[in-house]
Amino acid sequence: MSLPNKSPSTQTFRLMLYQRALHPELFEIQDRATISQHDYELEAWIMAGGHAMRFQTEKQSVVEVVMDQEITLPERGLLYCLPCIGEKEHDQLVEDEIRFVAAVQTEILSDNLYNATYGELRDFADETDALTYEWTEDDGTKNLSLLDLQRYKSEIHAQSYHLLGAPGFILRTQSIFEIL
Repeated sequence: MSLPNKSPSTQTFRLMLYQRALHPELFEIQDRATISQHDYELEAWIMAGGHAMRFQTEKQSVVEVVMDQEITLPERGLLYCLPCIGEKEHDQLVEDEIRFVAAVQTEILSDNLYNATYGELRDFADETDALTYEWTEDDGTKNLSLLDLQRYKSEIHAQSYHLLGAPGFILRTQSIFEIL
């Protein structure tokens, strides 16, 4: 069985970690959520094909952004930038107060496998009340961005899925923000 000749070259993503808050006007936010605990607050935004999460403690603020490379974001406060292609991991301490761990994985799927995965993730989003944004291209291609958040006493776990139907592209990220 051979896969159709699909290329993600039109959609090259990156995961960026900032040590400062970013203004919401930089993004076309489609949905948002806030989680407040005793020692931290997390604000999450979902966009078409991307997301941003701000993890704030009393002394520190870090922001994870996953976006298409074509979108220009500020360089001030940028701690790390990870291209989202293949499988990659990153682990970073921020001022000995916050540990940030991230893993990314990308895949190109056949149309049938993409559609089945799309349906499964749509059901998952409904079950977990995840942040989602769905949009359809002019040719009828369905796309989905999903961000699922799990709250713990001193950390947040987040999983995102960004599905782009035209190339059959799926980007999955897993992130942990932990207070040390």
